[in-house]
Amino acid sequence: MDKIEQRRAAALAGGAVLTAILGTQPAQATNGYFANGYGGTSKGMAGAGVAVPTGVLGLAQNPATGTELRNQAGICLTGFGPERGFTIAPGGPLTEGTQTSTNSLFWIPCGGFNYRLDEQSSIALFMFGNGGMNVEYETNPFAGLAPGMSSGPLGINLEQAFISMNYARKLTPQLSVGGGPVLAVQRFSATGLEAFAGMSADPGAVTQRGHDWSSGLGLSLGALYALNSQWSLGASWRSRIDMQPFEDYAGLFAEGGDFDIPAMATLGVAFRPAGSPGLTLTAEYQRIFYGSVDSLAHSGAVLGAPLGSAGGPGFGWDDMDIIRFGAVQKVSDRLTLRGGISHASRFIEDEEVLLNILAPATPRWHASVGASYRITERATLTGSYTHAFRETRTGSNRTPGFGQETTLFMDQHEVSMGVSWEF
Repeated sequence: MDKIEQRRAAALAGGAVLTAILGTQPAQATNGYFANGYGGTSKGMAGAGVAVPTGVLGLAQNPATGTELRNQAGICLTGFGPERGFTIAPGGPLTEGTQTSTNSLFWIPCGGFNYRLDEQSSIALFMFGNGGMNVEYETNPFAGLAPGMSSGPLGINLEQAFISMNYARKLTPQLSVGGGPVLAVQRFSATGLEAFAGMSADPGAVTQRGHDWSSGLGLSLGALYALNSQWSLGASWRSRIDMQPFEDYAGLFAEGGDFDIPAMATLGVAFRPAGSPGLTLTAEYQRIFYGSVDSLAHSGAVLGAPLGSAGGPGFGWDDMDIIRFGAVQKVSDRLTLRGGISHASRFIEDEEVLLNILAPATPRWHASVGASYRITERATLTGSYTHAFRETRTGSNRTPGFGQETTLFMDQHEVSMGVSWEF
């Protein structure tokens, strides 16, 4: 490749990342508010990718896989269609009935590039996103708590974008390591929460404050080890990201608006059966440390301490454990097929349902299929479909007067499309 072609490829890759950043949209993610994989290749295996290279976006799951990639760039777009809502039983101040969030289709972009420095090392720049807390209910179920004060619609919106620089190096023929900084930017807004202002340490910073922004810096590390031609192991870790507080919502989130991004760790294995050419099977375990972030982990089962205080109520989320199984079959030099399933642990108790009306992240089972097709010697199209099966959670808040039975529900459809090209 001559210098003109290199500059052209770099410009295309940089443009892809910039387009993704400018086009970020909110969405309801699938494991709490973390996406179940990044890019169509990983999503086609229900999010697997720590022990199997899955392209540029796979570096978000294991930075060490950069040594297995050629010079390539890619862009992707995910269409996300969640149906989520709640049912409140009669018998108290909360508005009874069933409601489904009105916004039900989102588009989530991503993109980046990987460049081989030599036979042993590579660098990369890529962008990906989370959404995860986005609902809008036309009727405010909390209006009865503060008659004449509560407005509609009731809703919150959280968006997160991650920009990561990555360096990967093959230390031995079997072992690769990788890592780099991760810049996170997030914004949040809330409407219709006037009923909770009187329960807050900062009543003027609970709702109707528009979008507030925060940023932070973290670290991603990974390793990939080939035991032999059949077996490989992968491991990765992304640090907790200490984010600037949401000052405009200091009266809503614990610790004065603090909303850090939890750490995540993943272990995986891949197996290539000797008697089945082109087949790769993979399994992995992942933990998301929601329980370490106070604004997520503090219980909201009893609304005792003021909202926004150091001990203020949260969503009652525990750490989440996820198990995935995926398969890849290379059918020909052009066509590759994928499939996978994943299962997440239960991470909220029944008594936490009240505040989780704002974040009904109930799905636990996901099933995916996907495929890639090489349309030219350099360009490949990739697509996937994921279904998150409907899951419900029923319980009652233990605060006196708030004990109406509440049921949360959600299911999801997700289609991911992408194109990558080698340079």
